[in-house]
Amino acid sequence: MSAPPDSTPAPPFAQTPQFWVLMVNAVGLGVFGAVAALLFMGLIGLGDNWYTASDPGWFGGQWWWVGVTAAAGVVVGLLRRWTHLPAKIPSLIDDLQHGHVDRRSVPGIVAVSAASLIGGASLGPEQALGSMGGGAAEWVSQRRRLTDEDSKVNTHAGFAGAYGGLFSSTVIVVMLILEVARPGGQRMAKTLAATIVSSSVSFAIYFIVAGSFFLDAYQVPAYTFKDWQLLAGIGLGLFAAVVVTLLATVMKLAAGMFGRLKVPAVVRSVIGGLAFGVVGVILPLTMFTGSDQLKTVLETGGTLGAGFLAALVVAKILTFAISEASGFVGGPIFPTLFIGGTAGVLVHQIIPGVPLGLAFTCLLAAVPGAMISAPFALVLLAAFMTQLGALETAPVLIAVITAFLAMESVKYVITTRRRTSPSTNRATG
Repeated sequence: MSAPPDSTPAPPFAQTPQFWVLMVNAVGLGVFGAVAALLFMGLIGLGDNWYTASDPGWFGGQWWWVGVTAAAGVVVGLLRRWTHLPAKIPSLIDDLQHGHVDRRSVPGIVAVSAASLIGGASLGPEQALGSMGGGAAEWVSQRRRLTDEDSKVNTHAGFAGAYGGLFSSTVIVVMLILEVARPGGQRMAKTLAATIVSSSVSFAIYFIVAGSFFLDAYQVPAYTFKDWQLLAGIGLGLFAAVVVTLLATVMKLAAGMFGRLKVPAVVRSVIGGLAFGVVGVILPLTMFTGSDQLKTVLETGGTLGAGFLAALVVAKILTFAISEASGFVGGPIFPTLFIGGTAGVLVHQIIPGVPLGLAFTCLLAAVPGAMISAPFALVLLAAFMTQLGALETAPVLIAVITAFLAMESVKYVITTRRRTSPSTNRATG
């Protein structure tokens, strides 16, 4: 008579050796991420000191800046060639969603991103930092022969370690990764634990050395919460969706235009550097990541005028699109924070009855929140950056969700039309 099959249930994943391997990895990736972020942010902080916008108004820049941005284009083009960086690299969002980073591309991404940010491109540092953290996690996963599921958890822990110090909040980092990556099943719990550990270790080290980066970055005027501001959040969210639609359109046009250029990659990046350099001379606040420049917009927005602010929003969209399309490398979060925050100041200029703090914070969160499909993380980020109270956060959440749903509905309509169009049916028939 054969023995009955073993019916002992599997132990909870937290009581397995594999889980604790992931936790140990998370600690190491947190340490690595903090050190990498400190070195990278220190490098670009030293390298971009050639830029001084003493006059934020029209033609406040210096024409010699164009020479610097064109030279940055040469360096970017050569670095891409020397590091064999592909013409098209996965975006930060793609890497998070797939839980995978191509380790072979990491040196090129880091080098080109550093040159891009020092050269004044309208991009953020999060692409390079995420690549370093994710690439280190991929190396660890391969060495430890982790399963496919645990490798993805490890990669997300690497991202969390890279961002823990930069975003100055474990909660924001964990929420951002979970919203973009959307892990399911048991991997969700593993990812939650690993990213909390990794980002906490990273933040602790980063804070001791450099302090907080984002916390209380923008001082908005206090205002009294009123019921009507909840409805205003819907209107501000719809306006954010319009801004994001414009941004997506310009990015697509810029990518198509630079893609059709039959010139070497170095020439393409030089053209891009010349373009955003000229725009920077005309509107100097469009240069670089936009983090420090947004403080200037917030402090002097009342004197700049609605026309200038509108031009600034459009120009930043243009320089961001050109930077990405011409071969410069960087992330989308910082530039879209600038675009959103400036759009909020513009709304206050046009409709003074909408408090500056309300308009600024709603658009600051709604534009990037809809752009990268991470609404709750951006609500938290905006609240931490402006130190809003609990009541004042409600319209911000409504604005972000409105913008997010509006953009998702647009994507749904476009996808549906493509599926049902006669040309698509003939092509697939």
